[in-house]
Amino acid sequence: MSWGSELWDQFDNLEKHTQWGIEVLEKYIKFVKERAEIEISYAKQLRNLSKKYQPKKNSKEEEENKYSSCKAFQSTLHEMNDYAGQHEVISENMSSQITAELSRYVQEVKQERKSHFHDGRKIQQHIETCWKQLEASKRRFERDCKEADRAQQYFERMDADLNVTKADVEKARQQAQLRHQMAEDSKGDYSVSLQKFNHEQHEHYYTQIPNIFQKLQEMEEKRIVRIGESIKTYAEIDRQVIPIIGKCLDGITKAAEGIDQQQDSRLVIEAFKSGFEPPGDVEFEDYTQPMKRTISDTSLTTSKSDGKSEAKPGGKSRGKLWPFIKKNKGTSPEDFSNLPPEQRRKKLQQKVDELNKDLQKELDQRDALTKMKDVYSKNPQMGDAASVDQKLPEIEQNIEKLRLEAQKFEGWLAEVEGRLPTRNDNSRRQSEVYEAQNNSTVNNNCAQDRESSPDGSYTEDQSQETEVKVTPTEFDDEFDDEEPLPTIGTCKALYPFEGQNEGTIAVEEGEVLSVIEEDKGDGWTRIRRNEDEEGYVPTSYVEVYLDRNAKVHQKETSFLACLFSSWDRG
Repeated sequence: MSWGSELWDQFDNLEKHTQWGIEVLEKYIKFVKERAEIEISYAKQLRNLSKKYQPKKNSKEEEENKYSSCKAFQSTLHEMNDYAGQHEVISENMSSQITAELSRYVQEVKQERKSHFHDGRKIQQHIETCWKQLEASKRRFERDCKEADRAQQYFERMDADLNVTKADVEKARQQAQLRHQMAEDSKGDYSVSLQKFNHEQHEHYYTQIPNIFQKLQEMEEKRIVRIGESIKTYAEIDRQVIPIIGKCLDGITKAAEGIDQQQDSRLVIEAFKSGFEPPGDVEFEDYTQPMKRTISDTSLTTSKSDGKSEAKPGGKSRGKLWPFIKKNKGTSPEDFSNLPPEQRRKKLQQKVDELNKDLQKELDQRDALTKMKDVYSKNPQMGDAASVDQKLPEIEQNIEKLRLEAQKFEGWLAEVEGRLPTRNDNSRRQSEVYEAQNNSTVNNNCAQDRESSPDGSYTEDQSQETEVKVTPTEFDDEFDDEEPLPTIGTCKALYPFEGQNEGTIAVEEGEVLSVIEEDKGDGWTRIRRNEDEEGYVPTSYVEVYLDRNAKVHQKETSFLACLFSSWDRG
């Protein structure tokens, strides 16, 4: 079926139809553009929602994250953040692959359509001109024939009239012959014009118009194919993110399955256990006997000071029912003696840990200054060793002060632990001297996790905020040569990742690389390529195969390094 043969006389309708086709394409472009805007708005709302319910730093909500149900909720928020990212991908791909491409194509179609209809109007004007020329030659031929007929009739009347001179008759005859000759010439011109017009008309309707209409038909069919391909791309863009969205939902399901109600119950006991023994039975007080009323040593009315109530003259003996009294809103004493035994032990333990961290910070700073002093002594041009000597005494004073403070709290802690009911050896804290404090501090320092942000930067975990980092100096390389991290497994890239941010690495789909640091819970895995190129990729973009032996060896190496570091400081 061809427009040129079937629609040879529908020039105006085809002009309207092709214009309507372009408008349909523009309407589809507008639809995709608005869908992309909805996706980006939805992604923004999801991110804001996830951010809104993130626990605030140094708040009670952050402390509640130790419960498995809260951890599952945090994992859900993290996965929803990644989920929002996929909707941003949908918006970006629709804008680049559909909206931008079709907008350029619409401009091309408009130019092509304009050119075809311009050519069509030109050949229409040409055939109209030929028709006017034919009509003009036809009218001229008709007029000359009429003039020749009138001249012939006039000659015949003159020739039949006996009163007309011979000269007048001859003149009329010559005029009739002239008119007949002009009619013959007009007939010839009309015949030529007719042949020319028929030829032009045949070319117009069987060659020129069909060619133009054929080009318009091809243009329209390409437009239809293009909009079909774009609709298919529209569906494919959604389909591409379905696996990643599925992984986000799998992560949420896995987090929900990781909820341990028994462990959460144990954490509640650990958080609120007082350490007191339940009160004993209340003894019967016989008011019919004139005897001194006593109160059971294990009664709820046991006084806070010595476990017995003092009788007041002329009134009832009243003790404090400690489980039901309101908390004192005044300033807590330094040794937390206003708290129940178990809660007091926890507070003292927390204080000891904080002091040990501060102490370790001062020790690290002293070691760094000592190394700097040695470097300055050997190379005076690099710095003044005397400037370092001024800082060392101040640091030594701080170290001694922190040691005494830590020993004081360790003494209170040992006293509380000695009064608490017998517990397992693993849960009791022994009161040791500074060496035990130092070892505990080193282990705590070595167990810190790092959080990673998508741009490749790292920050210390919030639970370790009290730990002060030692500022690296230009001389660190002379003392510590960083060993490359060992390989703990391999991974396969499930999707391509561009890695445009600092600290990340680009990977191709299906690429196999080495894993040197697994996901710490921040959604990023550290990998290496060719022993000299390493960086972070999203954990959801790779499938990780960890080597259990390598992972155990890495943990043992880290532990030994921390242990040796503690011996050196001692």
